[in-house]
Amino acid sequence: MKIYLDGKFVEQKDAKISVFDHGLLYGDGVFEGIRAYNGRVFRLKEHLDRLYNSARAIMLDIPLNKDEMEKAVLDTIRENKLKDAYVRLVITRGVGDLGLDPDKCPKATVFIIADKISLYPKEYYTKGLDLITASTKRNIPDALNPCVKSLNYLNNILAKIEAKRAGSPEAIMLNPWGFVSECTGDNIFIMNNDMFITPPTSAGILEGITRNAVIELIRSKFKMNVKESLFTAYHIYTAKECFLTGTAAEVIPVVKVDGRAIGSGKPGKNTLKLIEEFRKLTQSTGTPI
Repeated sequence: MKIYLDGKFVEQKDAKISVFDHGLLYGDGVFEGIRAYNGRVFRLKEHLDRLYNSARAIMLDIPLNKDEMEKAVLDTIRENKLKDAYVRLVITRGVGDLGLDPDKCPKATVFIIADKISLYPKEYYTKGLDLITASTKRNIPDALNPCVKSLNYLNNILAKIEAKRAGSPEAIMLNPWGFVSECTGDNIFIMNNDMFITPPTSAGILEGITRNAVIELIRSKFKMNVKESLFTAYHIYTAKECFLTGTAAEVIPVVKVDGRAIGSGKPGKNTLKLIEEFRKLTQSTGTPI
């Protein structure tokens, strides 16, 4: 495997960063997870826009412009001879000293990994997920805004640990006011009364690229309404359908939450149709590699 590291391609064993890099020392940096399907990179522009917005929010200067970064992503996939891939694009604050001061880091570190990924076993897409609600709350926006896709994922990891200890593959996270925000790595949707509902960014979520693609699909293909609105765990328990969306997860059904069956206890018909439509979309659109 070849890794893009600060403008050069190196073998995996040689892809090393300094122990003084603030991405390692303090989680100071941003990243994107990007998918390529059938020789095309899905929603590359949107991923890069979010990356640069995250960097701007934490006052991190990326040493490449968007066109240069797009080329670097595509070159990394080509270098590894992949048509279907998961790309991890990471920007750290760079090498500094042992203090917090970002001004001591003269240049950001950029690395790009292109590999395969399978987040959930295939049977979960036909049988659905059994989730819990984590006691760990999502970060509040005025502390560390979840809109920033930062390297500091400890909040999500603590909730993931709760899920694993409960025997669940994923956990739903509430915001400090008791409203549903997102899962540890995915956005969440429910369907009730022929309307899909997903939390707004004000609930404390990362605005997912797959989330937004699914909203477009629901409106264009299903001709149904999607409402971005606050809701609580009660509304999940009483929903007809529930599903998660994410770059790695794609679209995956939820059939049980906190021991309560969602709808019939099986993946909903609209969710299954969405999975099919989303897969068609990923196979037919994107930036050519």
